[in-house]
Amino acid sequence: MNSSIAAPTPVVSDTAALRRLYFLRFAFAAVWAALLFASAHVLNPLSATLLAIYPSFDVACAVVDVRSARANRGPVRALYVNIALSALTAAGLVAAATSGIPAVLRVWGAWAVTAGLVQLIVGVLRRGMAGQWPMIASGAVSTLAGASFVAQAGKDDASLSALAGYAFLGGVFFLVSALRLGQADEAADRPAS
Repeated sequence: MNSSIAAPTPVVSDTAALRRLYFLRFAFAAVWAALLFASAHVLNPLSATLLAIYPSFDVACAVVDVRSARANRGPVRALYVNIALSALTAAGLVAAATSGIPAVLRVWGAWAVTAGLVQLIVGVLRRGMAGQWPMIASGAVSTLAGASFVAQAGKDDASLSALAGYAFLGGVFFLVSALRLGQADEAADRPAS
């Protein structure tokens, strides 16, 4: 990536739409994490369904994000990559759930690494917009967490509880970004003195 290219400055409607989306993502992640944590030590129909729902929700959010970010071509391309990765992951998790928790951790880990890199890139491309540093940090954390999930898959006591924590932490990053976007909008609306 060429860092000498200035990040495009989005219009207020872009930030308002992104802020709403980030609040929604936080709420979803919190509820999803609580539900998964309750059944984290066994792979049953509820946990298998939750596992498939999470990346499917990510696809839906990326589609909404694409629609609100069309003027920003760089992030849009990366968001399309995220849509494809998340759709493949949903299908991969359905298949992995039939093989057990270690298979699920490997698929989720691979997704966390790749989706984290995409999130990092989108955050960097949007760095001119408030609230993107938490997204950049979240992308980096996701990449590292994904590698740890793959490593956990080889352990005898593999559990899905780390995925619940990962989702909740990701939701917190979205909440912080939404709050930062709101502060930036308020500052932009204040009259200059």
